[in-house]
Amino acid sequence: MTKVKKMAFSNPDYSSHQVFSRYFSSMKDPRRTNKGHHLYPLEEILFLCISAVISGMDDWTSITMFGRLKLPWLRQYLPYRHGIPSHDVLGKVFAALDPIQFSACFRDWVNSMAEFTGGQVVAIDGKTICGSDDKVAGKSALHVVSAYASGNRLCLGQEVVTEKSNEITAIPALLKLLTVKDCIITIDAMGCQKSIAGSIVEKGADYILMVKDNQQELKEQVEKVFAMNPKTEADMTIDAGHGRIEKRTCQAIENLTFLDDKQDWPGLKSIAKVISERTDKRSGHKSSQTRYYISSLPAKPKVIGQAIRSHWAIENNLHWTLDMLFKEDNSLKKKGNSPLNYNIIAKMALNIIERETESKSSKPQKRKRAALDDEFRSKLIAG
Repeated sequence: MTKVKKMAFSNPDYSSHQVFSRYFSSMKDPRRTNKGHHLYPLEEILFLCISAVISGMDDWTSITMFGRLKLPWLRQYLPYRHGIPSHDVLGKVFAALDPIQFSACFRDWVNSMAEFTGGQVVAIDGKTICGSDDKVAGKSALHVVSAYASGNRLCLGQEVVTEKSNEITAIPALLKLLTVKDCIITIDAMGCQKSIAGSIVEKGADYILMVKDNQQELKEQVEKVFAMNPKTEADMTIDAGHGRIEKRTCQAIENLTFLDDKQDWPGLKSIAKVISERTDKRSGHKSSQTRYYISSLPAKPKVIGQAIRSHWAIENNLHWTLDMLFKEDNSLKKKGNSPLNYNIIAKMALNIIERETESKSSKPQKRKRAALDDEFRSKLIAG
């Protein structure tokens, strides 16, 4: 199996205080800071929240409780002259905080931690924050499109939309904000659009886009080319786990002479076909699924197949974790900008937890240890 190249961390020795001063002190405080109604500096609130969420706190009340119990530890980094704000204060601040500016600071912070190398797979996919709707206020649930560096399990940024269908406009907007030169961008069928392929090529990256029925004519053309070329170079992998055996076969074709309208897809070089065959170990039941892709990469089935497998890390390691570990979909944070701002805080906490590799502990175990062990929490925050 070809290894996906990972990012190299550029500066592992910065202190937590320096990080927040450098990348988050530019945040505009939404409160009336010029009239004295301001006891708790925004920098202190942000540092409190990220420290608490790392330590397993998932709502404003528990974050306040954490802060009061860990005030001596927090004061090692920032003054907290007036102590810890109440849960009401936290809720009001995050409801009013500008999520666009917060997201920009988040991206700058991520870029300070890592630099890209060629071949890094960046998966782009959307997730609806189910707990963000507010029926009383007539507010629908938010849909967040995220970019995820699969090899390093690092969320790079996000763009928010009000409907899943708007991913088509959100993806190019997100790409504009990211540094993805020489990376491989993978997107599911929603992102299989000529404009998105063009945006990726303009960024100096390659793409692998799933082809489904939303591009019916293209799918038929791809199927036709594979039918004309039954014997193509293929790469096969077998995984055995979770009570099943899965064999994946990836085929790729670079000769696109008989693919109609290929010139309309910027940078298109190859098409791919992935056949997944699953066998349930207990029942012996077998199932098969075939998926098709277009790519700007050469027809190397091993490289393409591995990048496609890496794409699903955004579902398993980001979206699932936000739901199950950070309780995002069960959150009661509905007011104002709170749902999106908490999404950013949770992604920051997840990035910090994922960077720690010495303990070999699971993410839930790391959060529990951070809640109990001040030294370990300091280690996590310092990176």
